[in-house]
Amino acid sequence: MTLVCIPALVLACWFGGHSCSAQPGRIAVGRSLAAVTPAPTGVPREAPRPLDPVAGACRMIYRGQFAAAGEAAQQSGATEKPLGRQLAAIIHQYAELGQQRGAAKQEAFKKQLVELDRLKASGVLERPDHHAALNEDGLAATARDANEPNDLPDVLAVLAKASEFADSRQKKELLSDAFVAKALQTAIDRSVAFEAEGKWLDAYTNYFVWLQAVDPNNRGYTEHTEELLDRAGIAASFQDSPCESRKERYEGVEKRMLEKAVDVLDLHYVRPINYSQMATKALKRCDLLAQVLVTICARDPNLARTNSLTTPDPARVTAWSAALAGLRDEVERAGEGFGKAGLFALLDKVLSLNEATVELPTQALVAHFSEAALAVLDPYTVVVWPQQVQDFEKQMTNQFTGIGIEISRTKGLLTVASLLPDTPAYRSGLDAGDVIEAVDSVPTKDMSLICAVKKITGPKGSRVALTIRRSGEASPRSLTITRDRIIVPTVRGWQRTGDGDWRYLVDEDERIGYVRVTSFSGETANDLETALRNLEDEGLRALILDLRFNTGGLLDSAVAICDKFLSEGLIVRTQPKDNGIPSIEKANRRGTHPNYPLVLLINSGSASASEIVAGALADPAHERAILVGTRTHGKGSVQGITYYPGGGAQLKYTMAYYHLPSGQRVQSRDEVEKEGRKDWGVGPDIEVTLTSEELRQMLETQRSNDVLVQAHRDGSQATVTRKTVEETLQADPQLAVGLLVAKTKLIEANALAATN
Repeated sequence: MTLVCIPALVLACWFGGHSCSAQPGRIAVGRSLAAVTPAPTGVPREAPRPLDPVAGACRMIYRGQFAAAGEAAQQSGATEKPLGRQLAAIIHQYAELGQQRGAAKQEAFKKQLVELDRLKASGVLERPDHHAALNEDGLAATARDANEPNDLPDVLAVLAKASEFADSRQKKELLSDAFVAKALQTAIDRSVAFEAEGKWLDAYTNYFVWLQAVDPNNRGYTEHTEELLDRAGIAASFQDSPCESRKERYEGVEKRMLEKAVDVLDLHYVRPINYSQMATKALKRCDLLAQVLVTICARDPNLARTNSLTTPDPARVTAWSAALAGLRDEVERAGEGFGKAGLFALLDKVLSLNEATVELPTQALVAHFSEAALAVLDPYTVVVWPQQVQDFEKQMTNQFTGIGIEISRTKGLLTVASLLPDTPAYRSGLDAGDVIEAVDSVPTKDMSLICAVKKITGPKGSRVALTIRRSGEASPRSLTITRDRIIVPTVRGWQRTGDGDWRYLVDEDERIGYVRVTSFSGETANDLETALRNLEDEGLRALILDLRFNTGGLLDSAVAICDKFLSEGLIVRTQPKDNGIPSIEKANRRGTHPNYPLVLLINSGSASASEIVAGALADPAHERAILVGTRTHGKGSVQGITYYPGGGAQLKYTMAYYHLPSGQRVQSRDEVEKEGRKDWGVGPDIEVTLTSEELRQMLETQRSNDVLVQAHRDGSQATVTRKTVEETLQADPQLAVGLLVAKTKLIEANALAATN
């Protein structure tokens, strides 16, 4: 972990955060940068050597121009030679894949239209909804049969899928259909009814999540979704969970923590801070707090009593809102003169007003004020409150003390998805597929995954009791497991063997390897080194490095990964605020692996450190890798972590932006979207966008190949079905195209070798 020392602070750099077509420009400055670099003055230009036709066609493929590459190879006569025929076969396979995907997409669209017609004929929009009438208390006057089929969310789900599979003409026709227009408006109307009852999360999951999917460019949908999630988050913060009570959630929160955090930000945040915007956002959140509390207490009168809350009187809520509006006017009048001191004074005023009016819990009020204010800066600048630190550090280090399982929700049941080798869980006899019905006698039926993880993990040497139900067994069994230190491996292959090892060769004949890096922890570089050396001992000729859904990790780890494939030159430059002294990371010749072809798979889940690795290896300064997939997340910043807020709290904040070897900054999605652009993050050389159905198939196949079960299962347990290479490629078009590109690289190398 890279440590940066500044006065009174210790910081750790942290990153944590659908068809096949060409996309030549990955970032603001693309590969064309190298083409316009002039020759040094006084140095005579050498006449360029004619490029082999096959090699020239290969390089067109690296820009996603498969059809043009085929035409060029055909016209040059290259396809009459062995290497040209191999290349033609690659191009044909790509075209076949595109045709299969296109046909599947149109078939899926037609299927959704048939389902839509069926729903239309069923009269789903004409049936009374359980929110159609509200009684005098604002609650539902009629009840809907929970088993009633074909409800409005079914219609919206079909519309969302149809919109995804439609081409531009088909989508325009779909949205102009009268039934569709009525369905969208009805969804909005019914959402209003949910909101009146304080069911903001239901309004989102039943209606607005689908409305956004049907029309993702509708700004009104986006803004209302943000408010729904804000209100739902506030409501959840007042609820007890099996893992913590509301009181425990905010235990240790103090006003001085925000003040110290802001002192740090004032000095070291990456760009100038607009305190006026922070204040306005914080005041809006405070207003919402009281409104939400009144609504949820009206819905559940027991909530206030069981949580030691004072239900705000409506008249006091009105006075609170009016006073906050007055404070907002003061902030607006202050304009640019509103600074750090003004923010501190504002918090004091809010706390005084709270005591005189609504009497919200002080610690919760401070926490929400702080979180809303910091959210104005960016999504990655947060105060980690004392009760959150342990979970935060687990996330940062990829290490924890627990039992060594991966869990998921399968058909609503908390289920062991996979085991980790040589862990307490594996040694206890627990197995993949086991349903965990209770943890320490606490039922898991309504327990979130986050809560379940928190319950199952704990101090090293402590014990946890699990009640599990295994398929084929009449009654549940109990297991008591002693927790131990667990390190989650971040380097994986395409398929796990029965004993927990990984298979890395995805093409045995061509000796093409596949390595998936799930995050960048302190152990990642060493684990990758081991995998690469084993592959090279097996005759590795090309490598596919999968960074999809890798949300980042440690800067040092990302730099170390790049250094394995680069022998010299800049890897990344991190630039702090006000043109401060940058931090520069360069490659070292020592330890560099052979220059075999390298293909990286990326998608919108590739963030932060993943963007550094992808951007640096594909940068025009190095051109070491070809990128396949979709544009990355667009984080573009480096976070520092400090204990300066005190009281056990931490501050994670954005301390620098990062720039790739050719000088271009990786743009933040949040900033770029505000300007109406879409060039955030790092874009692929060859764009392959998966539909939701393709993504589902890819993830299911990946899970099947990842799962580790007990080596000696009894007959009552279901067998694990591993997917073959052919099935894996069929389910993952991005990997399939990546493999074609790796083979193209091998063809190009042979073509160039033949001409030298």
